[in-house]
Amino acid sequence: MNILIKNVSLDGEIRDIFIKNGTIEEILEHCGKEADKIIDGRDKVALPSLINGHTHAAMTLFRGYADDMQLKNWLEEKIWVLEAKLTEEDVYWGSKLACLEMIKNGITVFNDMYWHWEATARASNDMGIRGLISAVFIDMFDRKKSQEQIEHNIKLFEISEKYKPYVTFTFGPHAIYTVSRESLQWMREFSEAHNILIHMHLSETQEETRFSKEKYGLSPVDFLDSIGVLSDRFIGCHGCWLDEHDCTILKSRKSKLVHVPVSNLKLAVGRVVPHFLMKEHEIPFCFGTDGCASNNHLDIIETMKFASLIAKFFTHNPTMFPAKETFDIATKIAANIFFLGDWEIKVGNSPDIILIDTMRPELVPNFDIYSDIVYASNGYIVDTVICMGKVLMENRQVPGEEEILRHTKKVARALVER
Repeated sequence: MNILIKNVSLDGEIRDIFIKNGTIEEILEHCGKEADKIIDGRDKVALPSLINGHTHAAMTLFRGYADDMQLKNWLEEKIWVLEAKLTEEDVYWGSKLACLEMIKNGITVFNDMYWHWEATARASNDMGIRGLISAVFIDMFDRKKSQEQIEHNIKLFEISEKYKPYVTFTFGPHAIYTVSRESLQWMREFSEAHNILIHMHLSETQEETRFSKEKYGLSPVDFLDSIGVLSDRFIGCHGCWLDEHDCTILKSRKSKLVHVPVSNLKLAVGRVVPHFLMKEHEIPFCFGTDGCASNNHLDIIETMKFASLIAKFFTHNPTMFPAKETFDIATKIAANIFFLGDWEIKVGNSPDIILIDTMRPELVPNFDIYSDIVYASNGYIVDTVICMGKVLMENRQVPGEEEILRHTKKVARALVER
């Protein structure tokens, strides 16, 4: 499909952007090429799409169901009880709702970890956005469960081919306190052989650090390094309890992190991500929302503001995470972390593209688009979304969204009452 975006603001100039089969072929003041789809870009800014580095997509079904609780009670009394009831179809509709919400917020790539892998893969494929999807790998140090999980993940890896190009299979070991050393070592070897990302919760809570030191005599990062799991394919999420030594190791192994500020604040994990260490050691990181049970929103623009303000407050430095840098973390740096290529709107590149509506009152007088996005807005400023050469949203309308909203509400209510 060929798409022509006419009269759109790009890097401060009005341009036409011609996209052929997902690749930018021309950026000109006036492009005369014919296109299958012409988009009016007047009063809009073209930007690369946003990337959500850590999600549990189908937890949209739990949004608002169990808020304002202690973490242990929240998990044991509410979340795990519902998750035990989840069917493949439940996860499909919960993930479909998540994909819709992310499209509406300008997100075209999400890195997910959840149950019923194929249901999330189907939803990603059907909605036309890119999913890096892992099944939750938990064996609770049981050899039999470990073997079952290994066989299950091999099967998922094999069937993942049919969901390309939208879906990429990844490994999702839950955490060091739920996955055995032997399983992690197997994933390391399989990951090396097949170039698979490993997506894992890391140093999220003080309890996790205490567990690791009691069981292994090492911090979570030290332990993972001791068994060779850390590499440029490793993506650790949260990282609130990382220290100087941990960051030195992560940097040396070229590992990456995902900063999840809204969920960490809501669940009161006890510490803020050490922004200054991440910057000092130049550890690549991006932003994630987490699931809707602990956020409750899949909005990276909202997340960018939280991340920037927390960093400024925590370091007593108002120059930390300036708007343009924060936006780049959510887009081109995130794309590098997930090996998506050059995520900039330039001829020859293949980034997904969003159009921002600059005529919204909260963006006027339009002095600085990056400041406006990070500090003054939320996902509702996104007017148009293009993913892999297809228009997913235009004039804030996504085909079929009303059916998804109605049906998912029924699915969630039935799950709670089941």
